[in-house]
Amino acid sequence: MKKIGDKYTNSTFENIKHIDDYGNEYWLARELQKVLEYKEWRNFKVVIDKAITSCENSKFNVLDHFVEFNKMIELGKTAKRKIIEYKLSRYACYLIVQNADPNKEVIALGQTYFAIQTRKQEITEQEYDSLSDDEKRFYQRKLTKQGNYTLQKVASSAGVKNMAEFHNAGYRGLYNGETANDIFKRKKLRYREDILDNMNEDELVANLFRINQTKQRLLKDNVQGEKEAKDVHYEVGKKVRKAIADIGGMMPEEMPTPKKSLKDLEREKKQLENKEKKKLEVTK
Repeated sequence: MKKIGDKYTNSTFENIKHIDDYGNEYWLARELQKVLEYKEWRNFKVVIDKAITSCENSKFNVLDHFVEFNKMIELGKTAKRKIIEYKLSRYACYLIVQNADPNKEVIALGQTYFAIQTRKQEITEQEYDSLSDDEKRFYQRKLTKQGNYTLQKVASSAGVKNMAEFHNAGYRGLYNGETANDIFKRKKLRYREDILDNMNEDELVANLFRINQTKQRLLKDNVQGEKEAKDVHYEVGKKVRKAIADIGGMMPEEMPTPKKSLKDLEREKKQLENKEKKKLEVTK
């Protein structure tokens, strides 16, 4: 583990990492501010603004990496105040430390840490081809989680309140009228299983395309209103379905359901790791 003196290690950044309901990691700007030893928020906000500009110049969608929101903090027993906060992706943190004060020793570690970890999340075409079928499923599932998270943010900004209906609009377009519940029943899944965890690589790719194209349409057309957003999602789903049909591909509802869900595979992997760990402990 890389270490600077006795004060900073990679855990400095890992300890303030959060995981959302969709399995996506993120950092909070106010917590990162303290770790990077910026006493004044106004000074750290300048760094964030520079990082956002860098993100835009790199042609990345800022909303995928910097999510601004307000939160209330208590000033005393009765007084409260609203402050600005950001949810940051790993890439956003990387851009922040690149634009931060290089004279701080913790910044040097941050630049190394986030650069390495950001690269670990990237994968080349050659690397992807070498993955097993299950590994490809895990990779595509991770992308759909991230995509759905961003899509929900954009949809919420457009005025969507009922996210279940919004997502079903996309499924109905792509699956010829089937809702998420219909897909769940057709796949004969167990109680509370996730349909996306029970899709093969091709089915996940089709859904990822639907998700990303819907997000782009909502943003490009500045869609406002719940009905309008649902209509866009349904329309995009239908167009993705038509594109599959036009090239003679297999319809998503016809794609085989894998024998094991990704959750089952994760559980088996963890059990195997625990067995190997116990074996090592016995031999010591």
